[in-house]
Amino acid sequence: MRYLSMIRLDEKTAKPPTERLMADMGKLMEEMTRAGVLIETAGLRPTAEGFRVRLRDGKLTTVDGPFTESKEVIGGFSIMNLASKAEAIEEARKFMDLHAKFWPEWEADCEVRAMYEDSAAGAPDCGAP
Repeated sequence: MRYLSMIRLDEKTAKPPTERLMADMGKLMEEMTRAGVLIETAGLRPTAEGFRVRLRDGKLTTVDGPFTESKEVIGGFSIMNLASKAEAIEEARKFMDLHAKFWPEWEADCEVRAMYEDSAAGAPDCGAP
């Protein structure tokens, strides 16, 4: 089963990770990729460079970032292929443990959610082409 892991952080107080942390995260991601666990991962650029398309009362509007109404934003993501929720928890804890070890003042949440495999298997149709 595929899992989406999202790192939620306070963009106003977040600082760049240390070189040591980045090196160790690179090692962890390399191990996960070799094991067939890690499918994709990326950090996200600041919300000031992004936008949102909103649907309210049947009308679409586009709002440029930054998103001042949001305390927490998604700072990065990964897609993992794992056999169980227990394995997903273990992988998320490995990632967060590296941050605790090399960047103890960092505050963030790692939200992990199982992904639908295809729309024929019960995924809701969100109107995507």
